[in-house]
Amino acid sequence: MNSSTEAQGWVQVARITRPRGNKGEVLAELFTDFPARLSSRLQIFLRHAQDEPKAIGLQNFWVDRNHPEHGIFHFEGYSSIDAAEKLRGFEVLIPLADRVKLPAGKYFVSDLIGCSVFENPAVETKLSSPACAIKEAPRVVGTVCDVFFPGEGAAGTPLLQVQTAKGELLVPLAEDICRSIDVAARRIDVTLPEGLSELNTGK
Repeated sequence: MNSSTEAQGWVQVARITRPRGNKGEVLAELFTDFPARLSSRLQIFLRHAQDEPKAIGLQNFWVDRNHPEHGIFHFEGYSSIDAAEKLRGFEVLIPLADRVKLPAGKYFVSDLIGCSVFENPAVETKLSSPACAIKEAPRVVGTVCDVFFPGEGAAGTPLLQVQTAKGELLVPLAEDICRSIDVAARRIDVTLPEGLSELNTGK
């Protein structure tokens, strides 16, 4: 999912890759953590390139049992392989208002990508002059470009991939490091452990 799509009021939940079966079904790469909710929808939206999204009836949807990162859609009006072929590359969207509401402290990956990351001093100091205030102000680290998760069944903390002037920096998405996350302001304030920047960038 990309933030520009959400800014327009849509959430991309899948991308159609090819026909699947001989009755008009299509295989799609899933971009949602809640694919089961799609099976209850009677209508969904499709978009090609920069065209406006168009509503289409959804006859059936299920997650591929062998490849859970993919799903199979069967749309109304599509009953052959030739018809399904025309949907290759289309985005599958839902209105932003229909997105799952997450509990406090939980975030969508698309909400985090594009956020600016600021580093705050590890120890707060009493500022005695304007010059000191500038020195101790939060430092811009970079911009979140991806989020990495531990493998299925593995314990661990997700990592924010931050693009900095010195290269990529991996920042654990932990409360003691990511002190404040404001997705509306597109900002994450962090307190980085000593040596983390050097360890990640190799500097």
